Amino acid sequence: MNLLKGLSSLLALLLMLPIRIYQKVISPFLPAACRYTPTCSAYAMQALQKHGPFKGTFLAAKRILSCHPWSKKQGYDPVP
Repeated sequence: MNLLKGLSSLLALLLMLPIRIYQKVISPFLPAACRYTPTCSAYAMQALQKHGPFKGTFLAAKRILSCHPWSKKQGYDPVP
């Protein structure tokens, strides 16, 4: 069981790496566009940390897909 938990944690860390690169390298050069608080990238990091790689990825993808100019959703939306 500890092996599975370790692999799950490792996978979550690997999934967080491109998000972190985006936050540090790409995002500073783009205008703020996220409709939500926390931002979609911060939400994805929190979801991966809290729920692991599978549910965290699902939650992050769902959030990113709802973050567009035609969405009526906006504002505070924490990780469940």
